[in-house]
Amino acid sequence: MDGRAVQGQGEPRLYPIVAGIGSTNHVKGIQWALDEWMDGWMDGTLLEGRFCDLPDSGEDLDSSIDEDNNKLAYCVTDVPPWYLCILLGTQHCLTAFGGIIAIPLILSQGLCLQHDGLTQSHLISTIFFVSGICTLLQVTFGIRLPILQGGTFTLLAPSMAMLSMPEWTCPAWTQNASLVNTSSVEFIEVWQSRMRALQGSIIVGSLFQVFVGFSGLIGLFVRFIGPLTIAPTISLIGLSLFDSAGSSAGNHWGISSMTTALIILFSQYLRHISVPFPTYNKHKKLHTSRIYLFQILPVLLGITLSWLICYILTTCNVLPADPDHYGYLARTDLKGNVIEQAPWLTFPYPGQWGIPTVSLAGVVGILAGVISSMIESVGDYHACARLSGAPPPPKHAINRGIGIEGLGCLLAGAWGTGNGTTSYSENVGALGITKVGSRVVIVASGVLMIVMGVLGKVGAIFTTIPSPVMGGMFMVMFGVICAAGVSNLQYTDMNSSRNIFIFGFSMFSGLVIPNWILKNPKAIATGVVELDQMLQVLLTTSMFVGGFFGFILDNTVPGTKQERGILAWNKAHEDDCSNTLESGEVYSLPFGITAYFSTFSWLRYIPFCPPGLQNSLEPKQPLENLQTPQFNIGIGP
Repeated sequence: MDGRAVQGQGEPRLYPIVAGIGSTNHVKGIQWALDEWMDGWMDGTLLEGRFCDLPDSGEDLDSSIDEDNNKLAYCVTDVPPWYLCILLGTQHCLTAFGGIIAIPLILSQGLCLQHDGLTQSHLISTIFFVSGICTLLQVTFGIRLPILQGGTFTLLAPSMAMLSMPEWTCPAWTQNASLVNTSSVEFIEVWQSRMRALQGSIIVGSLFQVFVGFSGLIGLFVRFIGPLTIAPTISLIGLSLFDSAGSSAGNHWGISSMTTALIILFSQYLRHISVPFPTYNKHKKLHTSRIYLFQILPVLLGITLSWLICYILTTCNVLPADPDHYGYLARTDLKGNVIEQAPWLTFPYPGQWGIPTVSLAGVVGILAGVISSMIESVGDYHACARLSGAPPPPKHAINRGIGIEGLGCLLAGAWGTGNGTTSYSENVGALGITKVGSRVVIVASGVLMIVMGVLGKVGAIFTTIPSPVMGGMFMVMFGVICAAGVSNLQYTDMNSSRNIFIFGFSMFSGLVIPNWILKNPKAIATGVVELDQMLQVLLTTSMFVGGFFGFILDNTVPGTKQERGILAWNKAHEDDCSNTLESGEVYSLPFGITAYFSTFSWLRYIPFCPPGLQNSLEPKQPLENLQTPQFNIGIGP
């Protein structure tokens, strides 16, 4: 492919820039990047000159106005320097940490483990370890987007409902710290029997998700999903978490506001400021390069600074030491006993709590959570693709993504996390803030989570992050997720009263119905416990309620495809986007598997296999007239 090569020291190296599908003027954006590089705006040694467009609605870009706002520092297929991968990977781990760490701590109440900090630490290590494995599987063989996997709150509700059943009610003596002997055989059997029942339900429920994904049912369903379904689904992911964000931030509004302000300062006001950074290569030896540190590490910097300030305030006894006083939860020494009790090395393994058992009530409840998780994940895939500058995910990639998530839930059940795994919406929001969409960074996150799962002390240290700091971060992350969902409406005609009604009703219902059910938990009483549990989970999941109404109304209320946004939304799919060069680079299987599959024509009928592409991926128009967003830019070493 023709491209511009800029001669630097030594032989030039070629790097592809992948811009977003949908833009009608990609050349302007790439030319702008080239001109800015030539003018010295960016050194290039550290960032490697990789900036690309986010997908847009198809309108021409103004090369002089706000183009930089849509630039990604690293696209999906880019490989940042190893040290940036570690820093960015750590940032994603910290972003997901609040959700991951909360799940085993909440489950410990139903498992009768309130007074067993050592076992809680072991559960935390296990969920980190499994989350890391599932993340590597998803990025390598699943959807292949930069999306992190971790514990899911959609399975937490049915799990707690199951553990609240009469036969699993905790004995009274386990609620008294003075009566609990954590090393006794009786106590160990109390909590492990409950964990084994939970494991069996999760394993069986995950098999359903594996079947739905790898059979292609999700991929077939996606053809009926348009912007008016995706928009409320993604938006409600963020809106439904407002209570969680407010609860964490409200533990100390000063600390949480400081965290939010720091993240906003770094990501919005200082993102154009480059910072001198020492680097080394064989041509220039040790020298100074400039990196846009605030643009790519705003969340990590914001959390770290706030965490450090909380530590200083704790050491100086500025924060109250009385649990009844406001601001106590901002202290960093609240879980010091967990660090002392946690072993240096721990090795989680399948069946570590015994052989799992299965109960019908548990399986039905978990199935409801699995359905909600799948719907949420499909929305996450589209949001992640948009924020990372990738083409819309084709059906075969979505099938693999859901199938691998089901496999991840199966592994989580086998290892005994007491939970499953799903795509993390918080980390999708981080992509929009940091402008770093490289999946290599998520691979680094997966490796780091595995390391934290093995190094018990390291994982325990992160439990000292105060909840107000996490709440301040949630304020920004969840807001970005909401905006990413609403941005899908640009494909539709929002002057249409039909579309306004569908979106407004879906959003409002997704907030009203779950809120009412949560306040009236006994309202659902069909007489069938399993059915009650299923309805309870479905109707308290905002993403399911809003997405369900959006899906039904958008596919039943009369409206033209142009009015509904279907033409613009599905343009890439209708043009067989899964066979384009850009989509192939992002969603094809690694290690030459796709090329191997292409030799067997019958494999094209397997729902989760990429379409058979003979020899190589072919562009859809002559190279001399090529307007696709794939370019080669030569940059000197």
